[in-house]
Amino acid sequence: MSDLLSESKTNAAEYTVSEISGALKRTVEDAFGNVRVRGEISGYRGPHSSGHAYFSLKDDRARLEAVVWKGTMSRLKFRPEEGMEVIATGRLTTYPGSSKYQIVIDNLEPAGAGALMALLEERKRKLAAEGLFETERKRPLPFLPKVIGVVTSPTGAVIRDILHRITDRFPLHVVVWPVRVQGETCGAEVTAAVQGFNALPPDGPIRRPDLLIVARGGGSLEDLWGFNDEALARAVAASDIPVISAVGHETDWTLIDLVADMRAPTPTGAAELAVPVKAELEANLASLAARLAACTTRNFDRKRQALRAAARALPLPDQLLALPRRRFDEATSRLSRALEVSTERKRARLSGARLTISMLARRAAEARRHLDRVAAQLPRCIDADLRDKRRRLEMVQARISPEPLTRRHAGFREAMTGLQRRLDHAATIRLQRMRFRLTQADRLLTTLSHQSVLERGFVLVTDEAGALVKRAGEVVPDAALSLTFADGKVGVTAHEGGARPPKPQPRPASRPKDPGAQGSLF
Repeated sequence: MSDLLSESKTNAAEYTVSEISGALKRTVEDAFGNVRVRGEISGYRGPHSSGHAYFSLKDDRARLEAVVWKGTMSRLKFRPEEGMEVIATGRLTTYPGSSKYQIVIDNLEPAGAGALMALLEERKRKLAAEGLFETERKRPLPFLPKVIGVVTSPTGAVIRDILHRITDRFPLHVVVWPVRVQGETCGAEVTAAVQGFNALPPDGPIRRPDLLIVARGGGSLEDLWGFNDEALARAVAASDIPVISAVGHETDWTLIDLVADMRAPTPTGAAELAVPVKAELEANLASLAARLAACTTRNFDRKRQALRAAARALPLPDQLLALPRRRFDEATSRLSRALEVSTERKRARLSGARLTISMLARRAAEARRHLDRVAAQLPRCIDADLRDKRRRLEMVQARISPEPLTRRHAGFREAMTGLQRRLDHAATIRLQRMRFRLTQADRLLTTLSHQSVLERGFVLVTDEAGALVKRAGEVVPDAALSLTFADGKVGVTAHEGGARPPKPQPRPASRPKDPGAQGSLF
């Protein structure tokens, strides 16, 4: 142990951390008590709440922290701006708390725009001329996406803030594409992520997102320079998926913010823009359902009240049916009497138009005469029609040349011949049908005639008025009767014991038989 203690003892002086920091501070302040530094302002966020301003001065190879105290800020002739190239006059000092050195600025003079800002402005003008910043080409965000794609670093606080906010508002599936959000490869990796998400199939194992969020925390212009890449801006503008840009804080602006469909001030704000609050949607839905139920109930109540009011204004069914019921009863009472009267009228009409043999004979004779007239007129009508058609045909033939129409005339002639044959055949058939109907009517007349009855030995008895005597009780004694036989009539006189036939008288040979002669029984 004693050997180890002896070996640790040296002649070098021991310093505390505070002593080293204080020595360095004095050395730097003594050596650089008043300097002028030319550089580009970077990371300027405006005065702090205390009134001091903190930013950096940089060039293409180095970076120097700077601070402007509150008293000096009030005396500056112009306000510092991000990317402005300035000449700062002040003194160098160190900050022992973080082992950093910085310049405390006493005066600022503008020296022109910085190289990075000039390049950024040139890119903005170029893309703006192509119309990539136009509001018309920006697409609306989906109201409730099913899958959200996030392009950011998987190890930073940004992804945790986004996932936490989405989980609180509306839990859904989130796909993270890990990229570097700072450095030389940042722009290329973010461009590849945006294009890769757009290349995913909608129904593949990894579903294509409905919304993209490109996110990164705050930083200086150099830290966010990868999001000013021209290829990235064009990829975001050409994306088929709506894109939310959430790069930096609200005061940070990049090219991707200008071409994206929506810009969020922070990554947490991007999550809030991406999804609604599920609890609020459920509350709104419940409120709308309650309002719908209340409206439906009120509507039914109004309709029910209107129906009741209309029902009170309408007459009762008995009142509506009273008059039709009375008319029906009256029609029912009149119907039986009307049927009886109609039946009596029909019976009287049929009794007055009794079918007799003479009526049938007269109608058969009229039909025969009509048929004879038609049969006699038919040939003349056919001849007249043929002459008329022949005359028309000759007139037409006289007006036109016969050579082109010879074939057509032959067709007409054949048609006329066919029509003539059909007409003759139709006339023959009609004459046969009418002759058959006449024969049938004649047979019916012969069958219904009383002459055939008289041929079988029956006698027709009539009184002096010619009325038919059907019963013996209808005969009055000493009444003159007429007996009609099949071959003639005989007159007789009725007695109580029967009718005595008249004495036969010889008939003159030269006179014809008189069937109507009446004999005498006395």
